[in-house]
Amino acid sequence: MTNRFRRHIRYLIPMALLSGWALNAFADGPEYSSIVERIEMESNGNVTIQIDSLLLEKILTDPGVTVRKKQTKDPNASRNGFRIQVFSDGRNQSSLEARAKARGNAIVARFPKYRGQVYTFSNAPNWYTRIGNFRNEEEARKALDELKRSFPSFSSEMRIVKSKINVR
Repeated sequence: MTNRFRRHIRYLIPMALLSGWALNAFADGPEYSSIVERIEMESNGNVTIQIDSLLLEKILTDPGVTVRKKQTKDPNASRNGFRIQVFSDGRNQSSLEARAKARGNAIVARFPKYRGQVYTFSNAPNWYTRIGNFRNEEEARKALDELKRSFPSFSSEMRIVKSKINVR
């Protein structure tokens, strides 16, 4: 190698290392441990899937592909009413779903009349468990009092909430 080439290499290597460090240090956005975590954080739980129009047309016109259509609901099947919220938490994410379901199971074990009326769902980052289909607040208040007497350890978390209810 020539002296001129060696002299340039002596300056180029440190500059390349420093520029790589600078790019890494000033990269925008947080670091994620997985692609799933990145999607969850950046999409706020809402994921949009974009399908090419030619592929979508192929899916919809191919007789071998079954597309489920959304069933129309009976307008009399649900109405405004009340439920009793027995669980609401957003801490300790790893065990929330299990704890929410366990709370509902404990209530059904003591009050079988609520079987099929336990609604556990998530609205990120919180999990909720709600009980019952009460047409008016008076019915809900009586049930709330009964549940609070039976479960004093979490009675302070229980409350009546307005909700769409299933009418049977």
